[in-house]
Parts: sequence; C-alpha cells; structure tokens
Amino acid sequence: MSFESAKWVWMNGACVRWDEATVHVSAHGLHYGSGVFEGVRCYETEEGPALFRLDAHLERLYYSAEVYGLEIPYTREELSEAVCEVVARNEFRSCYVRPICFYGSRSLGVNPRGCPVEVAVMAWPWGAYLGAGGQDAGVRVTVSPWLKFDSRMMPTTAKACGQYLNSMLAARDAASRGFAEALLLDAEGRIAEGSGENLFVVKDGRVVTNDERHPILLGITRDAVIQLARGLGFEVETRALDLEDLRAAEEVFFTGTAVEVTPVVEVDGALIGEGARGPVTERIQRAFFEATSGRDPRYTHWLRHVAAQPAWSTV
Repeated sequence: MSFESAKWVWMNGACVRWDEATVHVSAHGLHYGSGVFEGVRCYETEEGPALFRLDAHLERLYYSAEVYGLEIPYTREELSEAVCEVVARNEFRSCYVRPICFYGSRSLGVNPRGCPVEVAVMAWPWGAYLGAGGQDAGVRVTVSPWLKFDSRMMPTTAKACGQYLNSMLAARDAASRGFAEALLLDAEGRIAEGSGENLFVVKDGRVVTNDERHPILLGITRDAVIQLARGLGFEVETRALDLEDLRAAEEVFFTGTAVEVTPVVEVDGALIGEGARGPVTERIQRAFFEATSGRDPRYTHWLRHVAAQPAWSTV
C-alpha cells in the first residue's frame, strides 16, 4: 500500500488536496471510533476504470450509519459521484477506495449529541492484501487467541470504525507469530471470520460458508463469490463452521474487498488439502477476476464505470 500517488480527497462536499484533508484532534470519531466506512475496489477494464459493486457498498454504508445513528448529509448518488470523482481526479486505472463517515468536533461526551457528521472519500493503489504471491500460492493463518465479539455486544453486520480494534489485535498477534492472517472464533468456539475477511471451506465439491446467524460481517465479495460459485455449478451451503471443518477441508479460501479471493493453505502448521491452491478455489478466482475486469458479460451490472478526468477539470 502506498499513498504517494494519491493527490486528491473528497471531503464534506468538495475535493481537496491530500495534505489539506485534515481532521481536528477533538473529533469524536478519533477518540471513540464513532464512524462507519467501506472499502471498494476499482478495477481496470477495457472501458476504463470501473468500481466493483459500488451500489452494494454504499447500501451497507448507509445501513451501518443508521445502526450508529449517523445521518449522512449526502444522498447515495452524491456519494457515488464523489467516489467516481476521487478516482478520476487521481487518474487511477485501478485502486482501493475508502468512503468514511464519522462524528466530528463539538463535544467529547460518549454520546455524540450535537457533533457534526464528517464525510470523506479517499483512494490509493493497493495490491495483494496478504502479500505478493498469496493469491496463487496461498497463505498461512493461525487461530487467534482473541475472540470475535458477539452481535449482542456490538452489531457485527455493521462496518464501524471502532469495531476493528478487535481485528487489529488479532492481525497483530498473527503477524508477530509469522502468519499472514488470523482466524477469529466466536464465544462458542466456532469459526467466525478473518480479521478482515470472510471464510469459505470446500469439501466434496460443496462450497460452505457461515452467515449472519454467526458474528460475521456480510461481505460484498462474499455475496459475489456465492453467486459466482453457483453460476459455476457448485452447491453452496451456509451453516456454522467448526475447526473440524478446517481439518477435513479439501480447500479453504478467504474473500473480501481487500483480499479478493485468496486461498488458505495452512492453519497453525497443518496443511489444508495438498497445501496448495485447489481447483475449486482457482475456478472461483478466475470467475471473480473475469467479472471484475468486465470480461464476463453476465456480471457487468456489478461495475460502475468512471468517467474521464475532464468531467471534473473545472476546479
């Protein structure tokens, strides 16, 4: 990840230079994590840069905001245009986009009463999330000593800033022990998700994942992969996942906006299947990148193409 080529940020209604996109130290969101965000990937296609499932990401952003009582002062179409503007102004062909909404500066009581809602959109180039080669060779993961918080503690289906402290603890612990990523269990000892990814298991040709009955974020990429897998003829089952499912799995893979589709080949020293990317994962990967690049016409409705820079060249 590098911010060096990012020059513009959309902030509270207008694009500003990267170094001018600042927040006051008294912002409520800084002190309490009181904000919501999304991660959206923009892919290069023959018709120019295209945002993958932008509508679905914005729908979840507004849902998360509603859960936490943030009233976003822009319509979905206005934010959609803001995302496109940031990509175009930065002249990116492909990138990662981060819309974020948070309570700003007015008071620092835990209740954010009276605090304004700040809205920003950033974009920057971001390659393979779990390291170069991970999507081909697969990654090594560990079961985290940190548990995923229960939906009775915080709403797991909302994507809120402060909730990711749980993920940060798990990810840092995994990295300190030489693993690419962590797997978090829930309070009942069942598999929840990675620190920022959903998990799929392949057994006997069937693709299995968990759902909102378990403490996971319902990933946009997760949903896309379920549709792609069914389109390829695979049976997809949603149910609880246990550690035994990992031990018996032929293949395991992560999904997420940042991680895309990445095979898991080892859990705490135990190989998954043959210890390499499996054929089902590879087929789903290929279908995913054909969809994101616009090469599969069945999924072009998932793409929002970005207009060329001159549309916003007046500022």
